[in-house]
Amino acid sequence: MLKANRLKQVLEENKRPAMGLWQMLPGSNVSRILARSGADWVLVDCEHGNIDDAAMHEAVPAIAALGVSPIVRIPDFQPWMVKRALDSGAHGILVPLIRTVEETKSLVASAKFPPLGRRGFGSPIAMQNFSPIPTFTEYLQQANDSLLTIVQIETREALEAVEEIASLVDVVFIGPFDLGNNIGHPIIDGKMDPELDEAILKILHAAAAAGKRSGIFCTGGEQAKKYADLGFQMISVATDLTALEAVMLDSLAVARGEKRPEKATSY
Repeated sequence: MLKANRLKQVLEENKRPAMGLWQMLPGSNVSRILARSGADWVLVDCEHGNIDDAAMHEAVPAIAALGVSPIVRIPDFQPWMVKRALDSGAHGILVPLIRTVEETKSLVASAKFPPLGRRGFGSPIAMQNFSPIPTFTEYLQQANDSLLTIVQIETREALEAVEEIASLVDVVFIGPFDLGNNIGHPIIDGKMDPELDEAILKILHAAAAAGKRSGIFCTGGEQAKKYADLGFQMISVATDLTALEAVMLDSLAVARGEKRPEKATSY
């Protein structure tokens, strides 16, 4: 299972950043397009994306079948949401709006089988999204070490406790928009205040000090390259919805002989 988790392998080797894409639109064909891009991971967004439980169960195997790690962002850190995502065969979960160390400990317990946690065992679906397919026993024995628990640092409370939170999870992942909002420095028209830049660097350094990996949400390739050069190891490069819109706008402008829209270079 560990070798089948491409994202975890890239993070542990730490030779290059693990680049990913963000799926917000439902449909296994969308999942396959994203997975065929060369990404190391594809996130199935059940928080802000138009993806329900059934669509998640279709997206995860479509991504995994192409040798790419499916990661599920759940809407909240409730234990049943953790269970549904991992039972679908996800290689990891991304959890938004974590605030405290206690919330993080509760989340980790929900994601781990006993004795490390309290996750229930019984899904016959999860195994099929690893190659070679593990037996029930192998999945039970290997899941705790093979699956990734990732939390988003995007609240003031989590920022203040980031050193301890980082020590409890595999990756701390920055949601810049909510982080900016929560610390009183929202991103307006793409402009990031120095205080937000400082907060982002604080999280990067806290993860490194804890011996863990750090990730960040980006809006395009140029920005992703910037944060890769800063040392982030898990980077979201684009979302299906915004990339589709950008390509359509560009193509229509060319067809009409109009000026091509400027590419976004920041949030």
